Amino acid sequence: MKVLWFSNSPGNAKEHLGDKFVGSSWIPALDKRMQGKVELHVAFYYSKSLESFKVGETTYYPIGNKNWKLRALLEILTNKVIDTQDLYRYLEIINLVKPDIIHIHGTENPFGCIIPYTSIPVVISIQGYLTVISHKYQNNFTKRNLKVRNFDLNRSVKAILLSKSFYRSKKALGKRMNIERKNLLSSCFIIGRTDWDRRVTSILAPNSKYYHCDEIIRDIFFKTEWKGNNNSKIVIHSTIGNKPYKGLETVCEALHELNKLSEVQIEWQIAGIDQTDLIVKVIKRKLKKKYPTTGLKYLGQLNAQQLALNMSNADLFVSPSHIENSSNSLCEAMVMGMPCIATYAGGTGSMLTDGVEGILIQDGDPWVLAGSILEIYRNPQLAKKFSYNSRKRAFNRHNPDFIVNELIKYYEEILHEIKEKI
Repeated sequence: MKVLWFSNSPGNAKEHLGDKFVGSSWIPALDKRMQGKVELHVAFYYSKSLESFKVGETTYYPIGNKNWKLRALLEILTNKVIDTQDLYRYLEIINLVKPDIIHIHGTENPFGCIIPYTSIPVVISIQGYLTVISHKYQNNFTKRNLKVRNFDLNRSVKAILLSKSFYRSKKALGKRMNIERKNLLSSCFIIGRTDWDRRVTSILAPNSKYYHCDEIIRDIFFKTEWKGNNNSKIVIHSTIGNKPYKGLETVCEALHELNKLSEVQIEWQIAGIDQTDLIVKVIKRKLKKKYPTTGLKYLGQLNAQQLALNMSNADLFVSPSHIENSSNSLCEAMVMGMPCIATYAGGTGSMLTDGVEGILIQDGDPWVLAGSILEIYRNPQLAKKFSYNSRKRAFNRHNPDFIVNELIKYYEEILHEIKEKI
């Protein structure tokens, strides 16, 4: 079977390209596991114009543009987003590969515009729905908060000139949301993994058939088991993106409340965010004196090995997001057997059962978050119970062989269904 992926990630071509790609960590893991199972081709956006190349058994097609710097600048300055501008390039790749099936990873990209222009079956994997993210984007922030920009003189001139407020990012997100909704109306086949994305799919892609397939987690998290922190302070780990809907303000407010107590010292380590990131500046302005002066430790971007090491030495994991589908970082924490607290947002309820593998809380509530942290801290047996149950459930859910076999089975079912209609 010949399969063509369109993805934001270059899969296992990262090292070949010599560039640092952040996010979509499960795509390389899936790419690796698909080797020898299908003839795999991967198309992705890249900042340079390159010819196709092969790494292992997968062939890669960078979608570049000679004027990519100018286009990127215009996108920042005008909030312009890509819709069908590169359709000709997508179709060129399709005609070159001649795949049996096309798999688009994510609705946040413009690849879905190919659907009306090809007779080859197209299946879309749901990562998150921009429609819902746009609805939840602002949450606890005012318009004034979101208009703050990163004019830090310690940053480079380029970084200052290209700085963009969250308010402008939200407007661009709204345009991409409209593209997502247009493409979903043409979609016939959707792959998801939670009750949340299945239910949203029934509204946004009403003519589609839905398949459930979980995601592969990077090997290092299977190999690393949670140990916990054996000293007097509580070490909490969160992996959070530089976005206002990821819940960093709830973390700061919860830590502010915990710091009032003399019972325990807290160290809350935040991976994925640097001290100079815009979200930190926005939250400092919003919370003022309530912004915690002690206990916060920003780790920035970490590779998988660094991330697993930091997580294994923490006491518990917190996912504070206002909207998620199935948080990769939560799944990684569960695979390691960490006691977890997560907001009951989006598809999180399909990942973790309250009171069994961890604690689910209302998003945006710093008091219940702080209280849940103390509950686990004061009950070592409860932490052990959550650890055992979360690792057991996540090991089964993210079994790579099962996931690959399920995905290939769905490809075959879709091809059979199309053949039956002809």
